[in-house]
Amino acid sequence: MYTVCVIREFRARHHLSGGDWGGENRPHAHAYRLEVRVSGPELDAHGFLVDVTVVEAALDDLLRRYEGALLNELPEFGGRNPTMERLARAVCRRVAACLPGGPGWRVRARVWESDRAWAEHALGGAGSDG
Repeated sequence: MYTVCVIREFRARHHLSGGDWGGENRPHAHAYRLEVRVSGPELDAHGFLVDVTVVEAALDDLLRRYEGALLNELPEFGGRNPTMERLARAVCRRVAACLPGGPGWRVRARVWESDRAWAEHALGGAGSDG
């Protein structure tokens, strides 16, 4: 199995509702780190699993959307809390939609909300929702 990973960082704001999470209930910022990994069993004729520039372009598009934004206002969260789990899902789905796909590919997006906490979502392959 081969894996290619692209990493980006951005700052965005959010707030949580529906519970008592102290400061998390008020708009605040996080310095997020995104790791998108594409895995698959085979390389193409040129020795690549995936064209890394395609993954980079997809992440660059996402960062233009997310940088400095109040995530709660974005339609991909549908009025629900923009938790790091939901952000990982949104990133994974958007990047996967930009890829040509390959046999047995799996796309994973890991979102770090701090240097101690992350969430991941995966599409493709066995045991995922895609």
